Amino acid sequence: MIKSFLYRPEHRVQTFDGVQDFDKLAAEDGAVLWVDMCKPTDQESYILTHDFQFHPLAIEDVIAEKPRTKIDNYDRYIFMVFQVVDYVGREEDLKVSEIDLFLSRNTLVTIHYDDHRIFDFLYDRAERDERLMSRGADFLFHAVIDTVVDNYNSTLDILEYDIDQVEDDVLGEPDRDTVNLIFTLRRDVVQLKRIVLPQLEVVKRLARRDYRLISKTASRYFSDIQDHLNRVNDLADSHKEILNSSLEIYYSSVSTKTNEIIKFLTIFTVIFIPPTFLVGLWGMNFEHMPELDWKYGYYFAVGLILVVILSLVIFFRRKKWL
Repeated sequence: MIKSFLYRPEHRVQTFDGVQDFDKLAAEDGAVLWVDMCKPTDQESYILTHDFQFHPLAIEDVIAEKPRTKIDNYDRYIFMVFQVVDYVGREEDLKVSEIDLFLSRNTLVTIHYDDHRIFDFLYDRAERDERLMSRGADFLFHAVIDTVVDNYNSTLDILEYDIDQVEDDVLGEPDRDTVNLIFTLRRDVVQLKRIVLPQLEVVKRLARRDYRLISKTASRYFSDIQDHLNRVNDLADSHKEILNSSLEIYYSSVSTKTNEIIKFLTIFTVIFIPPTFLVGLWGMNFEHMPELDWKYGYYFAVGLILVVILSLVIFFRRKKWL
């Protein structure tokens, strides 16, 4: 599916669906063209070669759908691969999708293979606010990247909520599901950092104005995106530390409970060692034993065993072992 937007000075933004004569539209003086391709077919992908004449290596990267951030300068245009991240919830893994962007003097071409709410937001903004496109293709390029990075805030909010729940679980009654969730969340946070760090390097280059297609004014706006990515990276580090601490607390809690169980069983065993000894002593099959024929021998033995057990319990309580 192809959806495109054309801005002409002193005209409203026009919207087109499907394949158009994009080479002619892009050639108009003062025009700014945005072509967005979602799950393009082979026929639709042909415009990348025919209308825009992009390099085969860049088109190969688009078709390959390798979710790895990169930026290449082809003089006439910039090709960039960026990543969109979503976190649905603890039952789902971190969802990573790719968006490919071609920026030329007055044209932006975006390709993605997932329907995403950020594009619905950008479509609506392009139709109702011509300022999105009137400032030039480089500002439109910035707006797309900025929206992708802003979407990280939603991802971080959901992650943060689940991490707070994990902290509560660890301080309460943690179980095996808790530790599994900690490992899952930590894996997602680490994956988020792996995505953000390359993006940070790419945006730094755009903010330094390493490319002539990025105006000096637009480069300042990319500095703002750089700040947002730095914040995402810092929050990811913070979340990782919290999860590591939660894991340590979990293992400490498990170890404490295990020690309590071992202590209880040890005390239980120690309490019954003297009675076992006495029963074994009086159970020996000798013919001549003291108190063997005593009328109150049984009651004396039971009473002595109870006194020994009670004495040990009192002793352990005074030592605060019970």
